[in-house]
Amino acid sequence: MAHVVKKMTNSEILAMKNELASAITDKTPPGAIFTAKLKECTITAYQSGKVLFQGKRAEEASQNYAGKISPSKEKKATSKPQHGFAPPPNIAELSIIGSDEVGTGDYFGPMTVVAAYVSSDRLELVKELGVKDSKNLNDKQIVQIAKELIHTIPYSLLVLPNEKYNALQQKGMTQGKIKALLHNRALQNVKLKIEGEKLDGVLIDQFCEPCVYFNYLKSEQNLLREGLYFSTKGESIHLSVAAASILARYSFIKEMDKLGSKFHTVLPKGAGPHVDVKAAELIEKHGESVLNTLTKKHFANTQKAMNLLKKKKL
Repeated sequence: MAHVVKKMTNSEILAMKNELASAITDKTPPGAIFTAKLKECTITAYQSGKVLFQGKRAEEASQNYAGKISPSKEKKATSKPQHGFAPPPNIAELSIIGSDEVGTGDYFGPMTVVAAYVSSDRLELVKELGVKDSKNLNDKQIVQIAKELIHTIPYSLLVLPNEKYNALQQKGMTQGKIKALLHNRALQNVKLKIEGEKLDGVLIDQFCEPCVYFNYLKSEQNLLREGLYFSTKGESIHLSVAAASILARYSFIKEMDKLGSKFHTVLPKGAGPHVDVKAAELIEKHGESVLNTLTKKHFANTQKAMNLLKKKKL
């Protein structure tokens, strides 16, 4: 069995864990942070910082999910950008289109992607509305701020229904590629909306290495590349990404409420054990086909929910 071992930083492992949320298993070996099982490859990240890729597609997976970081370069990475798309030091003061997504790690509900433009002369106004890292805001605050934002800045919202998501995934499209396609389209939409206005650049809240992102979009005719920056924790770097995150989460909340109302229930967020219980409950009541409408079926939660039902029948 082919295997590749790479040394990664804690932030890189966390980012990869979020990317692989749907494939993470319950069982992990001693000293491991997580184990994810993909088609023809198993990925195990250890507390030591080492990440083990095993299987026929080990080399490919190591490139897609871990980038091209070698042990000898890891220390340099903290002081030197890992790619040529790092934002300039003064980006917080510039007129920027930012993009972010919500729902990628949630079993229930759609994926929502937003690109938003915040010009330099509206930075203070956006701050006054309470825009900041959405992780520090509760749902009530998100809704309140978003209702003001939608009338304040140009933006593009894309909602990918679960049925469409599942169809793309079944055709072999990875979640990473789906995200790249949606980000690119939303960014293009906003760029058209602000045509003629000052634009200093575009910032994507980084969910993969730039080389992987561009590889995902290699067949796209309308690829936004000029003035494009990538950075993790983009919400703390420019308010446009923070605004995009808030609007994406606002849309996700509304979509979850719609789906829940349709099936007369409250759908839980995330992908933990509580989600398995709710999924099992819904399957028992409406049949397995309900998952295509409500969930990202390839997540491990589907099998876990089925297992709960089997135990219940014993």
